[in-house]
Amino acid sequence: MHTARFAHLALILVLASVAGCSTLGVRPWQREILARPQMALNANPMDAAIDDHIYFSKEAASGGRSFGGGGCGCN
Repeated sequence: MHTARFAHLALILVLASVAGCSTLGVRPWQREILARPQMALNANPMDAAIDDHIYFSKEAASGGRSFGGGGCGCN
């Protein structure tokens, strides 16, 4: 009797967890909002370029944040 209840409860929990993940993702009508320039990771490209220049000038590394290692030749 308890095993049947446990099995039903487990089935309900599995179905609820699977159904909870069914709404993930971007809908076609939401893509327009996400494609706006304000939604970019770098909202102001000029500021990002200046920050990268300052970073790799101080670190003596080429490329700023996108390259590993420093100016000393070590990784």
